[in-house]
Amino acid sequence: MANDNEDVAMKEARRRERQSALENADSDIGLCGWLLVALSLLFVVATLPISIWMCIKIVKEYERAIIFRLGRILRGGAKGPGLFFIVPCTDSFINVDMRTITFDIPPQEVLTKDSVTVSVDGVVYYRVQNATLAVANITNADAATRLLAQTTLRNVLGTKNLAEILSDREEIAHSMQSTLDDATDDWGIKVERVEIKDVKLPLQLQRAMAAEAEASREARAKVIAAEGEMNASRALKEASLVIAESPSALQLRYLQTLNTIAAEKNSTIIFPLPLEMMRGFVKQ
Repeated sequence: MANDNEDVAMKEARRRERQSALENADSDIGLCGWLLVALSLLFVVATLPISIWMCIKIVKEYERAIIFRLGRILRGGAKGPGLFFIVPCTDSFINVDMRTITFDIPPQEVLTKDSVTVSVDGVVYYRVQNATLAVANITNADAATRLLAQTTLRNVLGTKNLAEILSDREEIAHSMQSTLDDATDDWGIKVERVEIKDVKLPLQLQRAMAAEAEASREARAKVIAAEGEMNASRALKEASLVIAESPSALQLRYLQTLNTIAAEKNSTIIFPLPLEMMRGFVKQ
């Protein structure tokens, strides 16, 4: 836990250093630049109150504005939410959406570690954590994150075998989230969550796995039946020993069997006869 906190603190420090470097590097626009800014301000004053509508801009609660003055990022970082002012003719701005964005990873054909081809798709949740870095360091942060998610999915699954992909989805998703978060840190992107949606197997492999599972179930059923026969034979052996010690127990067993048959409303009636009587007929 302590190591994780240290890593987060180090990432945050590096992010702040990069943002400060972007905002302060060669921030002086020069004499010519200040002259253009002064002319723009004179134009604003001369055309009041009409020009005030060109100076006042509004950004929503979930947006931030990056202001460029003569092509350079203005000091102070992103502006908003609410009102902010720009100088016409010299200032421009870009709005950045700070809300969490969700996108699906298209199904990727992946060759696993044990040489099985599977099709895997997923979903990624991310948001812009630093608007300045997202504008200055990458042309299109959304497209770059989508492409990186696809390649990361293939790379991570290529190191796993089929059994691990089917059973360790949470571990794979966490590994992808950590890899994506580290890679997009320089772009001001925070990957919040990655989920594996579906793993599609080839039809032949599905049939082979189904046959294997069926054979395994049949083998377990045969083992269970054999164990049941063995236990039954032991019980019968013990019952025969008890009956041998008491001949009247056999007669009681006959009566119990007759009672069971009569309860089923059967037309067949069985009369138990002593074995000694039968032995007498056999001797004659």
